[in-house]
Amino acid sequence: MTNPHPKNAKGRKKAILKAIILVIFILSAIGVAQFTPIKEYLSAEGLGRLMEGAGVWAPVAYMVVYGVGVCLFLPGTLLTGLGAAIFGPYYGFVYVWIGAMLGAVAAFFIGRTLGREFAASLVGDRLKKYDDAIERNGFATVLYLRLVYFPFTPMNFGMGLTKVKFRDYLLGTGLGIIVGTFIFTFFIGTLKEVWVSGNWGDLISFKVIFSVALFIFSFFIPKIIKKFKKEDVAS
Repeated sequence: MTNPHPKNAKGRKKAILKAIILVIFILSAIGVAQFTPIKEYLSAEGLGRLMEGAGVWAPVAYMVVYGVGVCLFLPGTLLTGLGAAIFGPYYGFVYVWIGAMLGAVAAFFIGRTLGREFAASLVGDRLKKYDDAIERNGFATVLYLRLVYFPFTPMNFGMGLTKVKFRDYLLGTGLGIIVGTFIFTFFIGTLKEVWVSGNWGDLISFKVIFSVALFIFSFFIPKIIKKFKKEDVAS
C-alpha cells in the first residue's frame, strides 16, 4: 500500500534529520568547549594573550570569539567578565554587547534552520496557542525574558524553535541585554582599573561605589520586572 502523504512523510524525515543534527551540534559544541585546547584560552590570561596577538584587531577578534563562544555554550558571564577586564568598563561594554548580539543571532539561526520544522511538528493544539502568541507578541516576550535574565544561550537556540519574528527577536534581545551588560562590564572593568593602578584608596571613590551599587541592584531587576508585569496583568 502506498503512503497517501509521501511529501509529508518525506518532510517529517527531513525535519527529524535536522533535529538530530542540531542535537549533535549542541553536544559537540559543549564537548569542544570542555575537552579541547580551546578551554585554555578561556581565562583572563589566555584570552589576553590572544588579544595581544591580534594587535589593532583585538576588539574584532574578541567580538568574534564571544559570538562563537555563545554558540559553544560558554558561560556569558565568563565572556563578559573577560571582555570588561581586558578592554575596561566602557569599550568593554560596547564589545561585549556586539559580541553577545553576534552570538545570539548565530544561535537563533542555527536553532531556526535545524530545529524549527521538527518543533512545529510536535506542537499540538494546546501548545500552538503559545507559539502563536509568541509570534504576535515576540518583541515583548523576548524583552521580558532578557530583562529577567533567562539563561542566555538556551534562549537563543530555543527562540529559533518558535514562530517569533527575527526582527522582534533582534530588537528584544538588543534592548533587553543592554542594562545587564552595562552593569556587569562597568563593575568588573572598574575593579580591574583599581587593581591595575594599585591605588587601593580608589576603592572608596564614587565610581567604584556606584559600580558596586549597580551590580547589587542588578540582582533585583528580575523581581522588579516581574512585579510590574503582575501589576499590568492585574490592571
